[in-house]
Amino acid sequence: MTHDTPFRVCVAGASGRMGRMLIEAVEAADDCVLSGALDRPDSPALGQDAAAFAGQHSGVTISADLDAALASSRFLIDFTRPEGTMAHLAACVRHGTAMVIGTTGFSEAQKADIAAAARQIPIVLAPNMSVGVNVTLKLLDMAARALASGYDIEIVEAHHRHKVDAPSGTALKMGEVIAQALGRDLKDCAVYERVGHTGERAAGSIGFATVRGGDVVGDHTVMFLGTGERIEITHKSSSRATYAQGSLRAVRFLAGQERGLYDMFDVLNLR
Repeated sequence: MTHDTPFRVCVAGASGRMGRMLIEAVEAADDCVLSGALDRPDSPALGQDAAAFAGQHSGVTISADLDAALASSRFLIDFTRPEGTMAHLAACVRHGTAMVIGTTGFSEAQKADIAAAARQIPIVLAPNMSVGVNVTLKLLDMAARALASGYDIEIVEAHHRHKVDAPSGTALKMGEVIAQALGRDLKDCAVYERVGHTGERAAGSIGFATVRGGDVVGDHTVMFLGTGERIEITHKSSSRATYAQGSLRAVRFLAGQERGLYDMFDVLNLR
């Protein structure tokens, strides 16, 4: 899938916090142009200019017409909800539109549908598009391999009060990367709640703790707790701009792909 620049990018969830950050990033990028802005049919933002929130004029109107928006776009960036993303996925397959998916909370069946669609269009699917988070995942993989025995592993994450899923997709991805490095399956070793008489900590388990409050964009800390020492690897996001910039790097990567399912390790060459 090679396209001449500027890359024609459509943004889903255009009036949301992440949608607005993406629109600003696309408008500011030299090699991208905003070609569509989608929102739900009940959105009060329908009919407004997509960049009006920033006091700018993009010439693109926020619309609920999926087919019209995709007909003029080569890429769709989607940070919405699983139901919305699955509807967008089917339309992208129809139009041959490449997808960057930052939505979290997919079921196993939905993930399988995304993988099936990737046999026809190129897709970058990552629970966190931040460049820094993905470098952190690489560090966690290295740490887990080196600290495979004698260390307990705990993952603590904090997000703003509006986040609806827990633990975060990023925390789960961190757990998956660590479990994989240790030759385990996260499903078999994750502990998501502790309350009452829990007994001793099970050896080999990976614990999760969730904090929700205020306007925290996203903090993640992984602790490797040994005897006499502990190692903490932390990533803190102070702005959603990091996710938007990572998404544009994913767009540039997809411009060179015909089809296939990729993640940010592919985009950033961290394999």
